[in-house]
Amino acid sequence: MRLPDALHFILRSLRFAAMRSSLTALGIAVGICAVTMLTALGEGVRDYVLSNFSQFGSRIIAIHPGKTMTGGMGGLLQTDRPLTLDDAAALTHLPAITHVVPMVQGSGTVEVGGRSRSTDIIGANHAIHRAWQFDVALGRGLPEDETGRSRSFAVLGNKLQQELFAGQNPLGQTIRIGGMRFRVIGVMAAKGQMLGFDLDDMVFIPVDKALMLFNRDGLMEIDVVFSDSASSATMLNNVRQLLIRRHGAEDFSLISQDDMLQSLDNILQVLTGAIAALGAISLLVGAVGIVTIMSTAVHERTSEIGLLSALGAQQRQILLLFLGEAVALSLAGGIAGMATAVMLVMSLQLVLPALPLQLNLLYLGLSLLLSIAIGLAAGIAPARQAAQMKPIDALRAE
Repeated sequence: MRLPDALHFILRSLRFAAMRSSLTALGIAVGICAVTMLTALGEGVRDYVLSNFSQFGSRIIAIHPGKTMTGGMGGLLQTDRPLTLDDAAALTHLPAITHVVPMVQGSGTVEVGGRSRSTDIIGANHAIHRAWQFDVALGRGLPEDETGRSRSFAVLGNKLQQELFAGQNPLGQTIRIGGMRFRVIGVMAAKGQMLGFDLDDMVFIPVDKALMLFNRDGLMEIDVVFSDSASSATMLNNVRQLLIRRHGAEDFSLISQDDMLQSLDNILQVLTGAIAALGAISLLVGAVGIVTIMSTAVHERTSEIGLLSALGAQQRQILLLFLGEAVALSLAGGIAGMATAVMLVMSLQLVLPALPLQLNLLYLGLSLLLSIAIGLAAGIAPARQAAQMKPIDALRAE
């Protein structure tokens, strides 16, 4: 049997029971649409999270005090020595280091006039603006101080200055943070949110003042930014060796931004795949529909199968004909489901631009292959049943 004849036979059979074929394809379409929408949501969340984490740059090493290690009586040994401003100063002398940001973070009430607002307080140095890629919209950022006794300056986040000063110029104004007086010297440009954390609703003060404000002996974190000329592995080793020499032991933890982003990407990819697998469960309904309609078709067309066999059609050809019908049903449903999902995603992106939806060509292709695989898997049993019919018995069934 020639390929055009086989295709004509398959399409004619589907048109003969158009309503039944459409309902069967609809089951596959719903499943494929669900898978495509869920993977689009998973990819959108993945891109959103990664873009938020990488907005500060990717060539950053975060140093935290304390290191957890196994040992002792089968438990955990926790070492915790503070990171100091002297540690941060020593790190600036390493090759390929561009910025070093000692940091203390806490929360408190910022007051000016009759207004007050509870917000996040970041203690850092002058390098934080370039290291974190924060632009100053008004005034200037935290100044560089070489004396070790910084002046009581503050830089407000964009949203915070709007809440406290209601459109008035805040430069030169005095604010109170936890009972300490600070003079506003700048306002940050709008940065937005990162995973629900409002980067515009915070205040930046010198790190030594923050240590006094929060009554801390050591830093919470030191961020090290390095140039493109050095690899992440090299810089991790250099930072580790310097701090070991200063502390006498590895009593700190290092986290590379590259490693964190890679680990986060791997986790989100697994979650996206898991979401797609959950959506694929709905395809079982469509697969059952294909098995049902193809089994019914075999019984209804028994005489037709006998006639094909009598005219010389081989078992393999009959098998492929009925298998082709199952694949055609599934493929039609898959294409319809994908087209519906694409239109839904595009519509939602227009109506709800904040909703993280991102179509991935790889997942679209896999969805199409999945619909074909379902057609093959669901149609193989009815197709074998049709191919194994004896011509005489099939003709007598009429």
